[in-house]
Amino acid sequence: MKTEGVTANDATSLKFSAASAAAHARTPWLDRDHSILAFNERVLDWARRADVPALERLRYLCIVSSNLDEFFEVRFAPHLMAARTGETSDLGSPASFEALSQAAHALVATQYALYNDALIPLLARAGIEILSHADRSPEQRQWVADYFQRQVRPLLIPVSLDPAHPFPQVANKSLNFIVRLGGHDAFGRENDIAIVKVPRVLPRVIRVPARAEGGKTRLVMLSSVIRSHLEDLFPGREVLQFSQFRVTRHSDLAVDEDDVRNLRTALRLGLQHRQYGEAVRLEVSAACSDYLADFLLQQFELPQQALYRVPGPVNLVRLQQVIDLVEAPQLLFAPYPASYPRQLVPGQSFFERLRQGDVLIHQPFERFDGVIDFLREAVADPQVLAIKQTVYRTGSDSVMMDLLREAVHRGKEVTAVVELKARFDEEANINWAEKLESIGAQVVYGVVGLKTHAKMLLVTRREGRQLARYAHLSTGNYNPRTARLYTDLSYLTADSQLTADIDHVFNHLASQARLPRLSRVLLAPFQLHRRMIDKIDRLAEAATHGVKARIVLKMNALTDQPLMEALVRAGRSGVSIDLIVRGACMLPARLPGVTDNIRVRSVIGRFLEHSRVFYFRAGDEEELYLSSADWMNRNMLRRIELAWPVLDPDLRQRIIDECLVAYLHDARDAWDLQPDGRYQRVPGAGDRSSPGAQGALMTRYRVAATPVARKRRA
Repeated sequence: MKTEGVTANDATSLKFSAASAAAHARTPWLDRDHSILAFNERVLDWARRADVPALERLRYLCIVSSNLDEFFEVRFAPHLMAARTGETSDLGSPASFEALSQAAHALVATQYALYNDALIPLLARAGIEILSHADRSPEQRQWVADYFQRQVRPLLIPVSLDPAHPFPQVANKSLNFIVRLGGHDAFGRENDIAIVKVPRVLPRVIRVPARAEGGKTRLVMLSSVIRSHLEDLFPGREVLQFSQFRVTRHSDLAVDEDDVRNLRTALRLGLQHRQYGEAVRLEVSAACSDYLADFLLQQFELPQQALYRVPGPVNLVRLQQVIDLVEAPQLLFAPYPASYPRQLVPGQSFFERLRQGDVLIHQPFERFDGVIDFLREAVADPQVLAIKQTVYRTGSDSVMMDLLREAVHRGKEVTAVVELKARFDEEANINWAEKLESIGAQVVYGVVGLKTHAKMLLVTRREGRQLARYAHLSTGNYNPRTARLYTDLSYLTADSQLTADIDHVFNHLASQARLPRLSRVLLAPFQLHRRMIDKIDRLAEAATHGVKARIVLKMNALTDQPLMEALVRAGRSGVSIDLIVRGACMLPARLPGVTDNIRVRSVIGRFLEHSRVFYFRAGDEEELYLSSADWMNRNMLRRIELAWPVLDPDLRQRIIDECLVAYLHDARDAWDLQPDGRYQRVPGAGDRSSPGAQGALMTRYRVAATPVARKRRA
């Protein structure tokens, strides 16, 4: 990996003027939702790559399906509403519905073509077969029939529709069958439509026993098992037509926090109804008849564009189970043995180490165990009096939450700021809040109307006659599982000013008292947005006076218009700007006369890019911030978010080398944004001889005792 500093390109300094300000206002921002779909196209590219092991390619296919589910659940309803009403709003229009539907259909078609034409044959060549009914041997068919009768049939209740049996409630993303029947029912009636709901407790992929496998790994889909035995569910009737189907519903919880007395109770009630929100997408088998498809569209009140005919399972996400069922390590990435954080010595006291200086942990190249061990020592240390932590996404099985409970049992003051509205983690967080509260922890839910997205942990310890504070801050979540899959930066510190700021933030979240002036931390929704704009504008002003100025930002999304406008101003003033944005980016790159000095790059690698790093330089003066916040309006104005400076020059240069320079030089996994919103792979991308940023970092951390890269200016 190259470790030279982030160099500024030559640029002509431009003076601000009324004309340039007007040009900024006319910047043609890219569409956010199309940008989200474009991100998923880049993820899907990993499922195409011949250098990626077969089961990992299947995993990326599943990831895209999961991302698409969330896109429809969260982003699509306003566009569908606009199509129904014919009215245009800031959130959607009939034209946006048509364009997004067309793009989504194209992406889904690419997915299934890749699944059927590339991945299924590839897995078959590796001895892994997903058998349809026609492909099964007589012995396999008998086993499937027995499995259906023993494990599946007792859980299925087919419902024939008539005035006394209306169309049943169908849960979000559940597997179902619609059947058209011939003949008459037991009462002599010709009701011809029946619905079969498939319980979620049934596995969607089943491995055929060894005695029936024939020397290979053979699997069957639950949908295929049921489809082969539909007649058994309707004795005396003829199955004329059938199709599996799956409906996706709008699932973004909306709770009026100003009108509820107990947010936790209100959200728990809301979760009960999430599964039955407004329908936004209908998936059916490719061979589904028009009669059945039109019937379903009418039931769910959906237009034709919301119908997705798929040549395969209606839920590709569940193919993740194939990876779990198959024992084929040669078809997976080689396990990556992450190192223990190199600034730490196992067994050494964290408190002793942090008094010597700050510690940076680069996950997943270094293990999250360092953070867990920090909390574990704090829980066990009798001199630790209080522990405060934010809880956003910890998972349903969390060692850190168990440690907080242990701290309560040991008599420590424990405060947990639990974000109940962490999307799709609401239930797990509610459960943790109740468990902590039941044993005496102080549990608060942040500030009404604002999500607490900041990741911070504060330990207060008695040292002689003084109280000392130690803190952990992070760009990611307190989730050991995702810490192995996401790139994030953890920061451990005993800096008195920084830890005092964190203490003020915790007190503010609990008491909602006015914040005192903070020394180091920038906090959203108070200063963070304004201070980022101020820093950009100051560099723009410096550039107009001939000072070489540089901005490099790494984040997951860039959609906030005031921040984008500031970047456009800076670029037009001569500031050299590089943006490393993993996902949605609404700022067009290298648009002639507008963003000539702005380059946008997206890196999609083995690990999900998740760290947020903000770098500013004017001449010889540089600043670097780590943050929990993406540059989105919601993060800046509707969330509690942190950004904090890295003042240690060695740690700052390490972050520059590993999180900025490495990604700007990536020639394997990087994509560059074009002025029209398309992404192009960088020249040479996909070359196996190039390790890419993540590959180089894996190599760097795999080698024991690798010295920190020598300091060089960014």
